[in-house]
Amino acid sequence: MSKVVYEGWMVRYGRRKIYRSYIHMRFFVLEPRLLAYYKKKPQDNQVPIKTMVIDGNCRVEDRGLKMHQGHMVYVLCVYNKKEKHHRVTMAAFNIQEALIWKQKIETAIDQQQESRTVNGNKYVSFEFKPGMDNGRTASSSDHESQFSAPEDEDDAHRDLLRRKTIGNGLPDSVLDWTREIDSEMSHQNNNNQGFPKKHWRLHQCQNGLRIFEELVEVDYLARSCGRAMKAVGVVEATCEEVFQLVMRMDGTRFEWDSSFQDGSLVEEVDGHTAILYHRLQLDWYPMLVWPRDLCYVRYWRRNDDGSYVVLFRSREHENCGPQPGYVRAHVESGGFNISPLKSRNGRPRTQVQHLMQIDLKGWGVGYVPAFQQHCLLHLLNSVAGMREWFAQTDERSALPRIPVMVNMTSASVSSYKTKHNESTVHPTPSLQTNASGRNSVMMDEDSDEDEEFQEQEEYSTGLEGEVNKEAMEEEAVEEIDLSCFSGNLPHVDRDNARDCWRISDGNNFRVRSKHFCYDKSKIPAGKHLMDLVAVDWFKDTKRIDHVARRKGCAAQVASGKGLFSIVVNVQVPASTHYSMVFYFVTKKLEPGSLLQRFVDGDDEFRNSRLKLIPSVPKGSWIVRQSVGSTPCLLGKAVDCNYIRGPDYLEIDVDIGSSTVANGVLGLVIGVITTLVVDMAFLVQANTTDELPERLIGAVRVSHIELSSAIVPNMDAESS
Repeated sequence: MSKVVYEGWMVRYGRRKIYRSYIHMRFFVLEPRLLAYYKKKPQDNQVPIKTMVIDGNCRVEDRGLKMHQGHMVYVLCVYNKKEKHHRVTMAAFNIQEALIWKQKIETAIDQQQESRTVNGNKYVSFEFKPGMDNGRTASSSDHESQFSAPEDEDDAHRDLLRRKTIGNGLPDSVLDWTREIDSEMSHQNNNNQGFPKKHWRLHQCQNGLRIFEELVEVDYLARSCGRAMKAVGVVEATCEEVFQLVMRMDGTRFEWDSSFQDGSLVEEVDGHTAILYHRLQLDWYPMLVWPRDLCYVRYWRRNDDGSYVVLFRSREHENCGPQPGYVRAHVESGGFNISPLKSRNGRPRTQVQHLMQIDLKGWGVGYVPAFQQHCLLHLLNSVAGMREWFAQTDERSALPRIPVMVNMTSASVSSYKTKHNESTVHPTPSLQTNASGRNSVMMDEDSDEDEEFQEQEEYSTGLEGEVNKEAMEEEAVEEIDLSCFSGNLPHVDRDNARDCWRISDGNNFRVRSKHFCYDKSKIPAGKHLMDLVAVDWFKDTKRIDHVARRKGCAAQVASGKGLFSIVVNVQVPASTHYSMVFYFVTKKLEPGSLLQRFVDGDDEFRNSRLKLIPSVPKGSWIVRQSVGSTPCLLGKAVDCNYIRGPDYLEIDVDIGSSTVANGVLGLVIGVITTLVVDMAFLVQANTTDELPERLIGAVRVSHIELSSAIVPNMDAESS
């Protein structure tokens, strides 16, 4: 067997003929002359799903960030220029892993070319021509689309071959200010994509940043908007970490960019170019000055020296017209230049340059010149926020993942037809925050769907960003008649209803994915395993135990219909004891399933697996921070008593058994009428055969009144 150069789990990415993308986890193996991938880690002489011979004609194309159901992956395409139909497309959820594979494959191509050259074959090494690059940080891959000869050219023109390509290259309308060139050189080479060289002077220092102002050749400017400014600072993080933070347009951005209100994706042009909508949060007399928004094209690339460039420029788009209540500002040039520095004391360091040349429009710019400069400094100050964010967070200890972005729509979206027929969602702050957690997708390990355009029956996708698990797609379970179940707490589906409950959408909660053991990824939970049929709200002078024995309760009604119930009795201690009881019902337990093992297992197993995911979507800040949204193993945190009946399992959860939980509960009880609380119950999955996790059920209780609780009649037991 040949020596393995590199191996590991990556993602297979492609599109079906029905224009829906798919991704599957595959194990890739790179040998000196062969790239292959398997469904599982290969053993002995296992035959791969697909192979590709590596030689000097191969290319590694950087296709950038691609969206799959609201989630982004970093895509590479390896192909042979002599056989363009033969290609392998692979992707990763973090840029570091994709870059390692890119480097390893390019090295293998180089080695094959060198060996063929020694043997007398015509392979000409990579070579720059004069005038092709006038900047130190220029990307050789970026020159592919602009300067290289066609791929089917004759051998006489092999001196312009490239082994690396990057998207469609820099859009013509975007100015690359990171490649500053002298005006004389720009006249000599009309094809040069550099920006005319600017002269800068230090304007001021603030928050540890150096703020530079452009020096122009004229003595007078009608508006300060014609003058560019940039902030330069040092961040203790890697270039990849800074880049992925800059690319985020979700709730994470609120933590370091005070000028960000919300943002969304208008159109994905290619993996390196997108049209974005961005609302600015400016602090200049907000009661008098209208807020600003932007519609701009964003282009990014990674240079050969490991630096990243992100460029902005405003443009119009038919799906992003003027928004009511906003003034549309214009970005002439802007973006980030993220360059590596030498580490200090073992810590990575990155220089971040943030440039903006913007016209905020409106009367304030013309009559109050200080408005323009104040807002511009406010925008540039985000570099200081970024520096502090990295200094105070531990999230970078894990591999950073590709950012997620929500699509945008306007009133005219119904008339806008995309070639992929993708649904879009209007940008709202709450939606952006929810989207920030959706950093992984369902990957079918056992699927044979590995061709680039393999036709398959279309499946339902639902809302943008919703993940459909294979198990849910295959289910065809007859629905349970819920009309026969009732509890004393009303079931109301209106958002503004009070003192009631409703079923919470499973996609509001993130659970372990099918490949959690490999990459610790989580996915929206999706459909529940059981149906929530009723909720009781009880009170008594003593603790209320074993409520499922009460005649006429939902568990007894379900038993009479041959259904199985899981009853969760959340016991709330106080001067008066309260119990909120949730009745989850299903037709049957699947033999051998994790849920069936939980129901019939011993208490030790149940305590180690029963999990609660809480959330407070509406309530005071201190309550939301106290409750949080971190999953909790109930059996480890509080005392749980399990009662196994013939057709039910009751779980009595004593909140008062934990000092910490009791303290939080005391805080919640005092303001319970102002709260909306979500709770999801599930059995934790620990092994690959148990994954992905599924919710038993989820409930939302809204503005509960203590006075609405009733005293149950526990003396009337069922026979």
